[in-house]
Amino acid sequence: MKSTSLFLIAGTVALAAVTGFAALTAPGDGDTAEAKTAARLPVERSSLLCPAPGLSELSETTYTSFTPAGGGSGGEAGAAELQKATATTADGGKKDEKGKKEDDKGRKKADPGKPVVSLKEPGKPVTAEESGAGTPALVGTATGRLAPGWTTQQTTMVEAGSARGLLGVSCTGPDTDFWFPAASTSKSREDYVQLTNPDDTAAVADIELYGPDGSLKSDVGEGITVPARSGVPVLISTLTSEVTEDVTVHVTTRTGRVGAVIRTADEKTGSDWLAASATPTGTLVLPGIPADATSVRLVAFAPGEADADLTVKLMGKTGSFSPVGQNQLHVKSRMTAGVDLKDITKGEAGSLLLTPAKGGKDTPVVAALRVVRGTGDKQEVGYIPATGPVGARATVADNRDKGSILSLAAPGATATVKVTASAGSGGGEQTVKKYTVEGGTTLAVTPPVPSGLKGGYALTVETVSGGPVHASRMLTVTQGGIQMFTVQTLSDDNGTVEVPAAEQDLSVLDD
Repeated sequence: MKSTSLFLIAGTVALAAVTGFAALTAPGDGDTAEAKTAARLPVERSSLLCPAPGLSELSETTYTSFTPAGGGSGGEAGAAELQKATATTADGGKKDEKGKKEDDKGRKKADPGKPVVSLKEPGKPVTAEESGAGTPALVGTATGRLAPGWTTQQTTMVEAGSARGLLGVSCTGPDTDFWFPAASTSKSREDYVQLTNPDDTAAVADIELYGPDGSLKSDVGEGITVPARSGVPVLISTLTSEVTEDVTVHVTTRTGRVGAVIRTADEKTGSDWLAASATPTGTLVLPGIPADATSVRLVAFAPGEADADLTVKLMGKTGSFSPVGQNQLHVKSRMTAGVDLKDITKGEAGSLLLTPAKGGKDTPVVAALRVVRGTGDKQEVGYIPATGPVGARATVADNRDKGSILSLAAPGATATVKVTASAGSGGGEQTVKKYTVEGGTTLAVTPPVPSGLKGGYALTVETVSGGPVHASRMLTVTQGGIQMFTVQTLSDDNGTVEVPAAEQDLSVLDD
């Protein structure tokens, strides 16, 4: 056999070993290699970015990192670590000089070389805590068996001040395109876009703002530099002189990729994170409106050239209905539409379903809900963006023995899901329970708790049968007489990837 033939066969065997699915039959005279069917394989690397809390010296932030058990491909467990990024100003200038131990106010500076969170094994969450306004963004990766489904929850408690509240966000993967309905430039609001760059080269981002009358004029939202492995906060109200209650924020990158999330703060209702809406589509589900919501505001945006006419329905405990006088929403092209749904839930937890109106076009839209619980000086705000279905599997971390509500919505056919409560970060054994969600309804439950729980734990939702299910988790903590809360949606963790079928033809090799 010629040397070229030996080289090709060696390369093919190596490929089979790496991918784990390819099969090879060595050809004899007249034989051909056998092609095998494509397979879904666990991902081998995941990235996550946690935004800088940047709130108050009184803030306490908890990070909970978790990878579901049984999702990897065997072999070494790998590693999953989140490290501190470099904090920068909105114009990209660094706050901390390299090698400096403290900043100008005497606060200890970030040490990017030491992991804040380090996960060692699937199936058991780990936690870490940071405090103060100087806590920077985190950037990190997971490899091997820790990569498929890796998730981290960032939860911050601010007890007092204009930024007070329980703020929660599921740390995101890097991307190049984000939509955020339900932001604001009103006088009572202070909304920051937090941009985080995980890579070793700078990223350049653009921020566009859209109000009820279209694009908001801005001369400073273009070409924002996000230095390598750094976080940059951008105050939305500094990008435009126009003041409006409902704003849609569009973040894109010219070069590189970023994580993006909006930190909102309101003088009356406190603070929370606004995560990005699902990819623009004609039908949207916004799951998990609390039963005791006192105010619900829907904000939607149509990014294309066509207007959108939507039917608005609330999926409740026993069925779906359209609120009287608010059953239709017209969203003009590239204009933000907002509607006050008030106390739409009437004491019963539900989820909002937006579908194309009868006879209308299937126009892609994005949407989010601004939800308020409580009254007077005891109000607290949270946000629910439109989210995709849980699909094969979705996970949310930082659940506690009390104060968690899991909402499961089935917009189509009846569905059954399996919910796994992981072992606790400090001990305990996982618990599994199945739930059936009737079509067109929302099932709100107190999730299962691991037996012998110590610390926090993760909830993993898997579709067993039936139609798609959309889910969210509400976490509540009572502080100073205020029922503070935050809502995180769950969507498919994309822990597996389809590898195309490989067809090998070695008939050209010489003996």
